[in-house]
Amino acid sequence: MTGNHSTVVEFILRELTNQTELQIPLFLLFLGIYIVTMVGNLSMITLICLSPQLHTPMYFFLSNLSLVDLSHSSAITPKMLVNFVSQKNIISYVGCMSQLYLFLVFVIAECYMLTVMAYDRYVAICQPLLYNNIMSHAVCSVLVAVVYTMGLIGSTIETGLMLNLSYCEVLINHYFCDILPLMKLSCSSTYDVEIIVFFIAGFNIVATSITVLVSYVFILSSILHISSTEGRSKAFSTCSSHFAVVGLFYGSGVFMYLKPSTASSLAQENMASVFYTTVIPMLNPLIYSLRNKEVKAALRKTLRTLF
Repeated sequence: MTGNHSTVVEFILRELTNQTELQIPLFLLFLGIYIVTMVGNLSMITLICLSPQLHTPMYFFLSNLSLVDLSHSSAITPKMLVNFVSQKNIISYVGCMSQLYLFLVFVIAECYMLTVMAYDRYVAICQPLLYNNIMSHAVCSVLVAVVYTMGLIGSTIETGLMLNLSYCEVLINHYFCDILPLMKLSCSSTYDVEIIVFFIAGFNIVATSITVLVSYVFILSSILHISSTEGRSKAFSTCSSHFAVVGLFYGSGVFMYLKPSTASSLAQENMASVFYTTVIPMLNPLIYSLRNKEVKAALRKTLRTLF
């Protein structure tokens, strides 16, 4: 019996697929995705640090988004890769709670980082003459600090609730330690925990998504009032990448956490989870690099300088 009243010292994670012939192909697939994620996000961070023309608030936030994505994927994917090639998908109680804590820190931080980036685009397009004063270095630093603080607060509360539960079963019906699958293993009442978790998840998703939506309503209104076609195209291009990332992230997040527990099958839940834990962190740097002329120009200049 441990200090948190749990009789469980380790959990068993369910495999992503029961078909043994798919284990190695899936291992190679997700290994490739993880490598692309690491290289893409580290390259984005390095490029922004090395390129003076990218030392602006927009790219400061983008470098932090890349750091969050890299950390978000690293909290889940390495253990998933090990499970593909191991006979028993065992994770210790401490390891499970640590994985849950890190996952929640970075998934909540990503919500708020995308919100801050939407606010940055709102100021740039709707208040261009005041942009440098509003988005000063001090303000940007405070906003990023708030992002990570919200992640730490939300994760600490939710993980603390899970630590106080007693667990009588060990088979987690998921490929990583997430809140909802863990609650199903508890032999104590989870009603209060479910209410608090739903409130926190709902607040984070609804508050940030509404802020993003309001920002883009003002942005779209300002773009439509630009007289020149070239000006409208340039303004829209600075927002299109962020809008695509926001749609992918919030769409999968709402599907996972703001729905009845019987609304989807296990396969659908696994697909959504894989999408926002492994695929989105890989896509974000690709979206921002392939759709951003400044990033591509900075990359070409940096490569010429280095080689």
